Amino acid sequence: MTYPINGSCQCGGVRYTLKAAPLAVIACHCKACQKLSTSAFSITAVVNSEDVEFEGEMAEWSRLADSGNTNAARFCPTCGNRIYHYNPAEPGKIKLKPASLDDTSILRPTAHIWLSQKQAWFEVPEGVATHDGQP
Repeated sequence: MTYPINGSCQCGGVRYTLKAAPLAVIACHCKACQKLSTSAFSITAVVNSEDVEFEGEMAEWSRLADSGNTNAARFCPTCGNRIYHYNPAEPGKIKLKPASLDDTSILRPTAHIWLSQKQAWFEVPEGVATHDGQP
């Protein structure tokens, strides 16, 4: 994979450039991520905040995670697509929602978390790190 890679929300109102490879790609099976993705899990690319440049207006929403941390989300106010999550206590890292990338070939999770809440029909691929909750 060569960087940079561009991405955007569904309507194109928010665009971004990912300038370096993610630190990790994680599939989260918690119930909140199932609601977010409207699927069995949500994929997140953990990146250094300085490795992404954003353009366009974003709205914000936050909730208290099971870990006790704040899970804040930035999203397009027009189409509603989540662009990234972050913990305000950790400003150097963001959790990019990489399905919005123009090239999604990096979407190979290296870990699956919150397997205690995963859908029974989904089988985690062999050779991938797994955690019943938040590692």
